[in-house]
Amino acid sequence: MNSATIHTLRNGSESDVIDALQKFNDQNAQAFDFKELTDDAKEKVIETLFSQLSQQVSVQCQCLCLQTLRLFSREKSRLGSMVSDLGLAQFMRLAGLEHYSRQCDEESGIHIQLGDPQVTIEAQKCLCNLIFNSVQAQAACSKNGCVEGIVQRLKTYKDPDLQFDIKFFDMRLLFLLTALCADTRPKIRFELHGFTYMIEVIDLMLRDAEGRSEGLTDQEVDLCSEILKILFNLTVTVDRNNLDEEEDAHMMRLVCVLRDLLLCNTVSKDKREGILSHTVNLLINMPYFSPSHTVNLLINMPRDCYEELLAPMNEGEVSGLENKEVEYDGKNMEAIVILLNFLHERMDRPTKSLKESLTPILHCLCETCRANRSIRKFCRAKVLPPLKDEVKHLPEEGNTLRNRLCKLLTSPILEVKELAADFLFVLCKESVQRMVKYTGYGNCAGLLANRGLLLGGQGQGDYSSNSEDSETEEYANLVDKLNPITGRIEEVRSKPWETMSEEQKEYEAMKLVSAMDKLNREGIIQPSTIGEDGRPVPVSHILELVENQPNIPATDEHDDN
Repeated sequence: MNSATIHTLRNGSESDVIDALQKFNDQNAQAFDFKELTDDAKEKVIETLFSQLSQQVSVQCQCLCLQTLRLFSREKSRLGSMVSDLGLAQFMRLAGLEHYSRQCDEESGIHIQLGDPQVTIEAQKCLCNLIFNSVQAQAACSKNGCVEGIVQRLKTYKDPDLQFDIKFFDMRLLFLLTALCADTRPKIRFELHGFTYMIEVIDLMLRDAEGRSEGLTDQEVDLCSEILKILFNLTVTVDRNNLDEEEDAHMMRLVCVLRDLLLCNTVSKDKREGILSHTVNLLINMPYFSPSHTVNLLINMPRDCYEELLAPMNEGEVSGLENKEVEYDGKNMEAIVILLNFLHERMDRPTKSLKESLTPILHCLCETCRANRSIRKFCRAKVLPPLKDEVKHLPEEGNTLRNRLCKLLTSPILEVKELAADFLFVLCKESVQRMVKYTGYGNCAGLLANRGLLLGGQGQGDYSSNSEDSETEEYANLVDKLNPITGRIEEVRSKPWETMSEEQKEYEAMKLVSAMDKLNREGIIQPSTIGEDGRPVPVSHILELVENQPNIPATDEHDDN
């Protein structure tokens, strides 16, 4: 932008200003910095544009002024008067978010003035950029009525005349504020009751979609996704063990809505992938009853919210189901089937970031299975069915969920490895013996070492004593041939030392000790023994491995309970 253009903006007619701004905006549509403009020159342009916006100019001129300001707001610095209190108030006024306490109606006490929708949307985009790039704007917008204005307009989302883009950028603003300003979360949730209003908006869209065979439109999915991200921010720091009766009811209602989202169709398959991902993230934050909590916390403990993912079924409904596999223990498990299918799809889809792809759904399944007995039993039946001829192959060989999860147990990505192990361990009711049976000792050794269970035993979870699977005849016939380390039947091989003399055996043993000692001294390996707490204890010399070995109690491999 040269001096002539700046002069035109300051002194030209409205038509000249429109032509100059249109040309500048087209040339800089993809620009994210304006180094050719000095700080003073850029600030003069910003002040000139604000001056134009404060006058009675056409909607086209207003939109072009705001588009230019939006381009300037992309810079991380040199935001000047755009992030001042007056500048932000100007944007809020044009976005329809200014909080006029003196203009009240009888119902809400607040009146929000809206101008032209295109002007409103452009002003919202400017605010989004400024809040994202400026700490000063974040602090100001969390206190200047911007949050209140958005929540008040949220109440009017049933109005068919309110454009979708206005709703969408309202939610984008609220997402940025809740993500970047922690102080806004309790205000939105408790003071302004925004948590309830957002659940109602999603529920309204789901009800509208019921009458359409294709389900949610792309725009509705986008709006739902933004709201789900906000709800995640509002619940991520909630103390799940200390919810009062009202908060508990809100959580139960939210999980009901999330179940409907899981079951709802969408016009676009790609959009469905996105909304499933946001739903999974939010389910992780839901409270549930944990028997391991102290007695004091058991009073007023919220019910298991994950139970709302399941719908009770009577005999007539079961007989009318097209897919009988979704019925389990008298409950409809469609939502859980969708979560398991989502996990399988994420495993099938190649991605650069296995961590971002798998950790949310694995975490979600861990939480739901740990909290709800019916969900755990159903997932166990799907993921860890009774073993038959599968024991002839390694647990990680194959394409079933069990095989794929066992393969993740040796993943180099720590978070994925730990969550996959935790999920399988919960399905095994935290029984070491059962875990080894389904995964092999070698695959689950890391989990057992971290939890002090290398000597066997049971985890700290509180599970029912009922057996959930019976040993198949095929497995019973093969169990004596299993190698517990690999988890499969190994071919019988001749032992290499059978033909050796005692002197040769001793010589080979000392060679092995020397080699291991060298690796130990060079820091390549760290030999350990198992301590009394069931965790590895490093040794200073390799010969300590054969000294003071603990007596490991024998276990009955046939007992699966």
